[in-house]
Amino acid sequence: MINIKDKKFIEAFGKNLRKLRKEAGLSQENLANDADIPLSQIGRIERGEVNTTISTVHVLAEALKIEITDLFKF
Repeated sequence: MINIKDKKFIEAFGKNLRKLRKEAGLSQENLANDADIPLSQIGRIERGEVNTTISTVHVLAEALKIEITDLFKF
């Protein structure tokens, strides 16, 4: 795994993504399909295993139909 500078922040982001996904009534598979990213990537993000890219954050927000800033409200 790549060295992550702030593991707690990455984990908090993942927990928030999971919460927002569930609030939207989406499975990980639905979100992956809507965002056109691999299903495994959703799981890694939600578990705080990867420091995701800005472009992935953008497509996740679009797929969830939320403002991108909502993903960082935790």
